[in-house]
This record gives sequence, structure tokens and C-alpha cells, in this order.
Amino acid sequence: MKAIVVVDKNWGIGKNNDLLFRLPADMKHFRETTSGKVVVMGSNTLLSFPGGKPLKNRTNIVLWPGGEKRDDCIVVGSLQELFQEIGKYPEDDVFVVGGAMMYRTLLPYCSEVIATKADADGGAEVFFENLDALPQWSLASAGDALEDNGVLIRFCVYRNADVKKWIF
Repeated sequence: MKAIVVVDKNWGIGKNNDLLFRLPADMKHFRETTSGKVVVMGSNTLLSFPGGKPLKNRTNIVLWPGGEKRDDCIVVGSLQELFQEIGKYPEDDVFVVGGAMMYRTLLPYCSEVIATKADADGGAEVFFENLDALPQWSLASAGDALEDNGVLIRFCVYRNADVKKWIF
């Protein structure tokens, strides 16, 4: 399992249940990376999408305790159910896409984080773990800086040397 995220220079990821920046190049990168794959999210992330609809061309799995089953995505009610469901797919095809609680809960189980790092302060209210400060995480690659809608960004890949295995 992997995570994909956009962070500001303080590892901030969101404000008012929304993204910090509008970054077309990053959105294209996200689409290309996750298209045809499995995306895992919490209910607030799903509800933050236009019309509360799941992402197209992906299998959407939503951890939503007490949430009603839907025809347009897979709703699971517990972490155990989530692990059972994602266990049906190749690990490299599963991407955690938010929100903060999902990232925090599932990060130890991720082998890789694909992070778009924005060189700006987005005034975040919620944050991602600072991977540069965690000994089990190392920066595997960092792309060249590019300007995206007035913000300098860099596509980075971090690898986890101590991936937890889930048991279900």
C-alpha cells in the first residue's frame, strides 16, 4: 500500500476540509498515478469531492463507520473490514488518498509515500507526518522544482524501511 499526498512546507495538508492549493500539474500527476487503481479514504474525503461522488476510473474504498452502503463505492465500517477489502488487491495498486486520520492510521502500513511538496505555507489546520523527521522513512527521489499555478512544487517519493503488516 502507498499513500499519495500534497503537503505545504510545514507538512500541512488541508484547511476547512479542502486542499490548500489548486495545482493543475499535481492533479494531473494524481490522476495518472491512481487511474485504474484502488483509492482508500475516509468519509470526509469522499464528501469533499464534487457532489460527494467517488473518483472516476478507480476502485474507491471508504472507511465510514455507520455509513450506508452505496452502489458507487465500497463502504467499510471498521479497520478490520478495510484491511480485508484492500487485501483483495495487489499492494502496489492501493493508494491512501486522505484525509488526515486515514493517513495517520495507515501510514505505518504504507511502503511508499508519493508526496507533492509545495514550497509555500498554505495556512493548514491539519497536517501529515513530517517524513523527514521519522527515522524509518527516507527520501528515495525528488523531482526538479516546477511552477504550478504560482506555487513551486516538487514530486517526491519516500520509502518506509519498517512497513507494518496488517492482520485480518
